[in-house]
Amino acid sequence: MDKIQFEITRHFGVISSEKSGWQKELNLVSWNGRAPKLDLRDWAPDHQKMGKGVTLTESEAAALAELLVLALAKNEG
Repeated sequence: MDKIQFEITRHFGVISSEKSGWQKELNLVSWNGRAPKLDLRDWAPDHQKMGKGVTLTESEAAALAELLVLALAKNEG
């Protein structure tokens, strides 16, 4: 099995942190030389290991943002 290649091209921020040092982060990541996509997943402190996550195109992220606004508004009221 080939090793997965990745490059974090932009770090947007940390969503949460664990005592172990792992962090749930939002980044722009290029996987196996492809065009970078928004990526939400857990990363080890050295960014050499990662957990399962989700990658989104710009249009998928925009749709998710709209749904999150609706979901959070419903929880407030």
